[in-house]
Amino acid sequence: MILLHIIIIHFKMKIFKHKSALNKAIKNIQSVSFVPTMGALHKGHVSLIKKAKRKQGKTLVSVYVNPKQFDSKKDFDKYPRNLKKDLLTLKKLKVDYIYLPKYSDIFSFKVNKSIYLHKSSKLLCGKFRQGHFKGVLNIVNRFLEIIKPKFIFLGKKDFQQFFLIKKHIEKRKINSKIILCNTVREKNGIACSSRNKNLNSKQIKIASKVINIIKKEKKLLKQSKKKLNYIKIIKKLKNLSVKKIDYIKILNLKNLKEPKNLKNNFNIFIAFYIGNVRLIDNF
Repeated sequence: MILLHIIIIHFKMKIFKHKSALNKAIKNIQSVSFVPTMGALHKGHVSLIKKAKRKQGKTLVSVYVNPKQFDSKKDFDKYPRNLKKDLLTLKKLKVDYIYLPKYSDIFSFKVNKSIYLHKSSKLLCGKFRQGHFKGVLNIVNRFLEIIKPKFIFLGKKDFQQFFLIKKHIEKRKINSKIILCNTVREKNGIACSSRNKNLNSKQIKIASKVINIIKKEKKLLKQSKKKLNYIKIIKKLKNLSVKKIDYIKILNLKNLKEPKNLKNNFNIFIAFYIGNVRLIDNF
């Protein structure tokens, strides 16, 4: 018990704002498990970090709201931020290293490997958010070059993002392995997301009903092997006061193509607006 007490007292989380200092601290560490975030941490992030900590070596979490992946300044400005709370969460989780870069630190150098945008970047969110995935790959590529992690942890909620990062890592032969982690959900079924903080209680109930409709449709599809009735689903969602639907798509998880038959491993992908808040999910 005395030894445990000493360990707790002497644990100190190290925070870096400049890549040069971070590089110096981690250059001799053989295994770094990396969790990239845009802050406003929630249970999904906590789950990723806990999985990262199970690996041998050190755990590194970045907190950076990347302007290059937003298709409007308004959306960038209203993205939830609470760095003080985030740092308390990360300290409680005993994360080894935190990277809090500024724009000039992360974008001021020329990368060794250019980003690879797989053709599926034009689908789903890529179709409706111009330049989004180019911005995502840009920042991830830079993080990978600075940190050189052995593992990078990503969630299934952003499955298209995971798929594109995976293709980039494979194409550019980057020596980092992606660990894909299950989506963490609230009790009402909504996927944990920083954007949920911008919803009021009434909107949260609507989002929950949307998710339940999609879950039921997935179950029916697996049972009947029939095509999805898009008109019926859209009507149901509109009746729930869903403001706008960007897409509802059935895609094969191996290649992000429309499945030839529903025997394949597929999910229903959806992006919709409640008020001015855009939510994405897949089942």
